[in-house]
Amino acid sequence: MSTLIDDNTDATMSINVLYFASLADEANCHEEKITVPQSTSLTELYEQLSQKHRFSRPQSELRVAVNDYFAKWTDEIYDGDSVVFITPVAGG
Repeated sequence: MSTLIDDNTDATMSINVLYFASLADEANCHEEKITVPQSTSLTELYEQLSQKHRFSRPQSELRVAVNDYFAKWTDEIYDGDSVVFITPVAGG
């Protein structure tokens, strides 16, 4: 389990993050469990993971889902949630 805690807070939550497509390649994994401060937003979560894994895509190019449902970047996340960052998909 990875920890992305920068401050000394006791209030933390465990999040399961799933990666697909180019994000999975850049993270070198398809899934990881991380521990973050309880007040972490989806935007902050992506920023922290982007720094950790050096993601090439900015947040503005992605969609996000929480617990199998599309979410807004401003939605809250809670202990035990599953988060997926979704890259653009080309159709044909």
